[in-house]
Amino acid sequence: MPIQHKISIILSNYDDLIENNTRRIEILEQMAKLIYEEWFVKFRFPGHENVKMVPSELGEIPEGWEVRKLEIIANVNESSIKYGGAPQEINYIDISSVTTGKIDEIKSIAFADAPSRARRIVKHGDIIWSTVRPNRKSFAMILNPLPNLIASTGFAVITAKKIPYTYLYHALTTDDFVGYLTNNATGAAYPAVKTNDFNNANILVPPEDYLHQFHNIVSNIFNLKQNLLDKNQNLRKTRDLLLPKLISGEIDVSDLDICIRNEFQES
Repeated sequence: MPIQHKISIILSNYDDLIENNTRRIEILEQMAKLIYEEWFVKFRFPGHENVKMVPSELGEIPEGWEVRKLEIIANVNESSIKYGGAPQEINYIDISSVTTGKIDEIKSIAFADAPSRARRIVKHGDIIWSTVRPNRKSFAMILNPLPNLIASTGFAVITAKKIPYTYLYHALTTDDFVGYLTNNATGAAYPAVKTNDFNNANILVPPEDYLHQFHNIVSNIFNLKQNLLDKNQNLRKTRDLLLPKLISGEIDVSDLDICIRNEFQES
């Protein structure tokens, strides 16, 4: 078999694994979203048959549930790097690195070389939301972050304080919430929202029992999703490291039994 063909097969196996993991990630995201919508949008939560509906600012909601401003249940931009207290090296999330529901790239750079916008400190469970052009839905959840993870000041960093982050993430990524941000954005060239726009948003808050039940289910889904995202990142790094070595002949595959393809099928 020609060496070029062997190289192509090796690299395509990496691509197949990445694609398979990506499909699994999408399924996990749908599972979590469907549970959220079933319980907290359609109000078909456990025991809903015995709960009556009452009027609220968000329309009819189950009796005993509340509508609160986001600032009551979460902090927005609570931690930033202070001058003189910055680490030497940071892992930086830029605005362009985030798409809907995921972080595509984290750059490891010296803080001295970082852009002036590299200031927002992010922690496990935080939600980052791009304040510019909110209709693009550039948001993500932070799980098991790298050390010294810093986001651009172009993000609002939202930290849950009275409800589980799993619930808050879904509440802040619905079409209704995106519409709320889009309608409050100002500026012709770069429409953007401000911290107060987040703080003033109305959020539905169910009783703690339902929040804890939801978190116990969905946190496991989020952890599985994050594991797959980490696997994909490692697969891409390995593939990109292999590519020049394979093409240059630094790694010789001439005697490689290409039947090892099946070994790559396991993720």
